[in-house]
Amino acid sequence: MAKLAKDDILKAVEEMSVLELSDLVKALEEKFGVSAQAMVSASPAAAGAPAEGAEAAEEQTVFNVMIAGSGANKIAVIKALRELVPTLGLKEAKDLVDAAPSEVMAQVNKKTAEEAKAKLTAAGATVELK
Repeated sequence: MAKLAKDDILKAVEEMSVLELSDLVKALEEKFGVSAQAMVSASPAAAGAPAEGAEAAEEQTVFNVMIAGSGANKIAVIKALRELVPTLGLKEAKDLVDAAPSEVMAQVNKKTAEEAKAKLTAAGATVELK
């Protein structure tokens, strides 16, 4: 089997849709028995300090953006979704909006998730961050 160059792999990933990337991540997790979730830095609770209920819970830093409903202006929602995820084709974006509730962005930081929520909400969609 010929070895793939890192640039070839990156180019192939760039051309994938969000759904294809999600499937790829799941396949890699299953194949290698790993998780793609970000590692949590060591906190005082992890270093041996006693944990105290709500204070021990860390603030969520990674979010999934979900469209719960497209609202009355589905076309505007599809356009906003394609601006947020440029790798989505028109049909893929329409399918995601039609299949609501559906995940449109996975494992993004808080700022990106809030920007996506604001843009999709402005277009008329009902959006949830999980």
